[in-house]
Amino acid sequence: MWFYPRFTTRALCVLGLLSAGLAAAEDAPSGDALRPDPPVQAAAQTTQPPATGEPDKRVFGVLPNYRTAEDTGLYTPITPKQKMIIATKDTVDYPLFLLGAGLAGIAQITNEHPAFGQGVAGFFHRDATAYADQASGNYMTEGILPVLFHEDPRYFRRTSARGGIWSRTYYAATRILVTKTDSGATTFNYAEVVGNSISAALGNAYYPGETHLLDNVSRLGVALGTDAVSQVLKEFWPDVKRKYFSRHKDTSYLPASTTTRRSGS
Repeated sequence: MWFYPRFTTRALCVLGLLSAGLAAAEDAPSGDALRPDPPVQAAAQTTQPPATGEPDKRVFGVLPNYRTAEDTGLYTPITPKQKMIIATKDTVDYPLFLLGAGLAGIAQITNEHPAFGQGVAGFFHRDATAYADQASGNYMTEGILPVLFHEDPRYFRRTSARGGIWSRTYYAATRILVTKTDSGATTFNYAEVVGNSISAALGNAYYPGETHLLDNVSRLGVALGTDAVSQVLKEFWPDVKRKYFSRHKDTSYLPASTTTRRSGS
């Protein structure tokens, strides 16, 4: 099938980058360091819910993560300028260049886009087009179209408090079809689908011989599939980091009663 080789190429590259990022994540300072216990409050005072930390800028220290936010149940919209900033950060962050180079290398080995040829020229041609795909997709889906459609480009992470593994996986993967509007309502994710469709069509300008309808649908499918997998990784990365990479236990996830007893001991 025309779709599967391209999606497999990108999936293999992402898995490779994740493996390389494990060491970086392990050596990086933990964002879940032990927090000081709060002072003992009066028994009648209502305990406030624990605050969540700012999401990591990169998943596994590699994949850009600038548009992830915690779903606290209280929605606060962002401005058009902030949407464009998110798109820009996701586009110029250095891991995107590593991703493009990785995709180009695998495409070179599998001779994807044969019109580019082999050798150094073929590699850099594949590298440039891979980056162009990522950059145009980011600006369309995270900046330009969210502004025009009044949609929120952020991914709102649910956390383990709001579901099990499978429900969270389903939720994360389906956010490519569902998003929030600037008013906080739920809507079809026009920015994601239309934006990646435009990005796929732009590929007609730099993929010689790959301008047919099936070629465009293939590029769209790869983009949507990659974004779905990316959002699943963003959903579970804090759990993985807390379990395997944190040097200290994070007390903000302990029940309030446990923290209070420790404070008074």
